[in-house]
Amino acid sequence: MGRRGGPRRGVEFLALGLALPALLCPTGCTGPDGSAPSPTRTTVTATGSPTARPASDAELCARLVTYWARRMLADDTYGDYQSMGLSHGQYQILMDVVAAGRSARQRQGTITAQRLMDRQARAACTARYRHGTPSGGPWT
Repeated sequence: MGRRGGPRRGVEFLALGLALPALLCPTGCTGPDGSAPSPTRTTVTATGSPTARPASDAELCARLVTYWARRMLADDTYGDYQSMGLSHGQYQILMDVVAAGRSARQRQGTITAQRLMDRQARAACTARYRHGTPSGGPWT
């Protein structure tokens, strides 16, 4: 009969789980300039018209890591890698980049630290995706 927590409840949780990222993204998924990070990169063709092309996995990784590294440097906080939309491997890159940025900020200031973090994120993400997407699952 009417059992508590039955199949109907599972459907409700599934619907919430699918809707939650869409609800959270408008406030938590913005780029360094306040815009949403895009999975495409706009380029200009030889005729001068802009076109969008998919960003590579390395470019997306670098954008995400750079965004969160700057937030962490400014706020001195850490978050959960899943709430940031990062894999475990990307989060490890983030932690290394932020540690270097904090050290550089103490010695050379925020601008230098941000530039260092940008370079390190780009280099680490390029190395991570050099041979395609890592095959250890989404948490790697």
